[in-house]
Amino acid sequence: MSIALDKAPGEPVKSSPSAFRPISRSRRFRSNAAFVLFGVCFVIALIPLVWLGSAVIGNGMDAITDPHWWFGNSLGVDMNSEYNAGVWPAILGSLIQAAIATVISVPIAVMTAVMLVEYPTSKLAKPASFMVDVLSGVPSIVATLFIFGIWTIGMGMGQSAFAVGLAMILLMVPIVTRSTEEMLKLVPDELREAAYALGIPKWKTIVRIVIPTALSGMLSGIFLAIARVMGETAPVLILAGPALATTVVNPFEGGMNSLPLFIKDAWARASDASAFYYWGAALTLIIIIAVLNIIAALIAKFLAPKTK
Repeated sequence: MSIALDKAPGEPVKSSPSAFRPISRSRRFRSNAAFVLFGVCFVIALIPLVWLGSAVIGNGMDAITDPHWWFGNSLGVDMNSEYNAGVWPAILGSLIQAAIATVISVPIAVMTAVMLVEYPTSKLAKPASFMVDVLSGVPSIVATLFIFGIWTIGMGMGQSAFAVGLAMILLMVPIVTRSTEEMLKLVPDELREAAYALGIPKWKTIVRIVIPTALSGMLSGIFLAIARVMGETAPVLILAGPALATTVVNPFEGGMNSLPLFIKDAWARASDASAFYYWGAALTLIIIIAVLNIIAALIAKFLAPKTK
C-alpha cells in the first residue's frame, strides 16, 4: 500500500488528522459507568466473604491456639463445660477419607482425560465426555445416596470411611478430568509431532512428553479437587457412621470421625461452650483447605515447564 506518494524525498510521513479521534463523551461515560458497576459488584461479592472469614477467625481463634486442640481427642470431655477437647481424630479422619478418594479417582480421571484429548475419535470419547458432564452436575447428596444404596444396603458393607471415599470419588472424578483435559490441550502439538517424527510410539509420547509437560497444572487441579471434597458434609453424615471421640485409622471400620462430623456434633449441643468447638473445627478445615491451595500454587510454580 502506498503512503504519502506526493511527499518529498527524506520528508517524514505525517499521520492523518483523522487517524486518532478523541474519545467521545458517551463512550467515556459508558466506560466509567462499567468500571463503577464492576467495582460495586466486586465489593458486594466481597462483603459476605469478609464477614464469614472474620466471624470464623474471631470465634475459632481461641480453639486453634490451644496446644491440646491439634493433637488431643474429645474422649471423656463434656463439651458443654470443658475447653480441652482435641480435634486430631477428626483431622486424621478427613485426611484418610480424602486420601482414599484421591488414590482411586486420580488414575481414572487422568486416563479419561488422556483418552478425550489424545484419542478424540475413539468410540468411548463421546460417552465418557457425556458422563463427566453428568457427574459434574450431580449434587453430593445424590452421590452419597447412590453409594449408600449400592455399598451399604445392597452389598451390606455397613458405614465406614471407605464408603465416604467412594462417594467422594464421584465428586472428584469430573473435577480432575476437566482440569487435566484443559492442561493436556495446552501442550503444543509441535512436541507431539516432533516425537512422532523421531519414531516414538504414541503411548510413549503421552507418557514421556505430554503428561510431564502438563504435570504442574494437573497436580494443581488434583489438589484443588481434594480441597473441594474435604468440605463435603453429605457423605460423612450419611456414610461414616456415628463419630467416635478416639482415633480410628481402619477405613473399613465404622465411626471414623471427620471435621464435618465434629462440627455437627458440637453444633447439636448448641451451648456457649460448644460454640468454641464448632467454630474452631470450621477454622481448622479452612486452614487445611488453604494449605492445600498454597501447595497447589507452589507445585504449579516450581514444576511448570521452563521456557529457557
